[in-house]
Amino acid sequence: MNRIRKYAKQIFAAEANTTTSADLEPVISIDHTNRLVEGIKSLQTVLGIVDLKPMAEGTTVKMYKTTQKNTPDQVAEGETILLTKLERKLVKTFELKLNKYRKQTTAEAIQKVGKQKAINETDTVFMRNIQKGIKNTFFVFVAAGTGTAENLAEKKAKASASIQGALAGLWAKLSAYFEDMDVEPIYFINPLDIATYLANAQITIQTAFGFQYVENFLGLGTVVLDNSLPAGSVVGTVKQNLNGVFIPADGSVGETFGLTTDETGMVGMKHYLADDSASVNTLIMEGVTFYAEDASGIFKAPIAVEAATEPASLSTEEATVATEAKK
Repeated sequence: MNRIRKYAKQIFAAEANTTTSADLEPVISIDHTNRLVEGIKSLQTVLGIVDLKPMAEGTTVKMYKTTQKNTPDQVAEGETILLTKLERKLVKTFELKLNKYRKQTTAEAIQKVGKQKAINETDTVFMRNIQKGIKNTFFVFVAAGTGTAENLAEKKAKASASIQGALAGLWAKLSAYFEDMDVEPIYFINPLDIATYLANAQITIQTAFGFQYVENFLGLGTVVLDNSLPAGSVVGTVKQNLNGVFIPADGSVGETFGLTTDETGMVGMKHYLADDSASVNTLIMEGVTFYAEDASGIFKAPIAVEAATEPASLSTEEATVATEAKK
């Protein structure tokens, strides 16, 4: 009987170098999960958000605009003080949901380029696109801001002066709106609008979660550069107006689907073999959302177009030389 069992094991034993579940779980999932979470934490730091709050799926995030409708006149001594009317309106509603993503790597792809390239490297690109989705959601909230500021530089200023003027205008508006509060301004701008300035300035650009940013730019606050932003204007708010929430991917969901998470539970991941399609699947679940709370506390300022340089007029002597050269 023992001989029969031994023979059966030999017949049905996996071939050498076969990729099994043990090769994929949990090592690969832990590595990728940690990298994605670290990216989220770095973005959290840049935006100045102290804690990401766990929320239940279906929770509604609301963005409001607060405006003062009137400015009552002062009254004489003993007279009834007139009321100041403030109005708070809903600007944007966003329902939190647990996002699910799946990528499939076929046996043919693994055989052709190896496990490392077929699974790990494509997982990196896969996660980068998930990061992009989180960023885009955040910029939807930023774009919903209702405040405006003027560019304090002249309308036809050079690009560098125009950017500084836009930031100065935003800084002034933010200082007035959040008066008597200890706040940190943060600005968002398309890299195309600031490329000329950066090419001629000694500035350290850092990266976090796909964002590029400059700390204490011109002494006015943090500037975040991203192509998701429309060119031609700068958007500014304060870090204290930004929040972050997430739907936990651990707990019952993680246990049911065998997801690997870190201690935060923000992201859950799993690699598993699909025998029926001879492939390896990468499953990711996350529900991270960064948003701005007060639409009135987000201001936008235009960037003036750089003026075309007028050709310098030639002196009499230069004109004579030019004429002689043409002969």
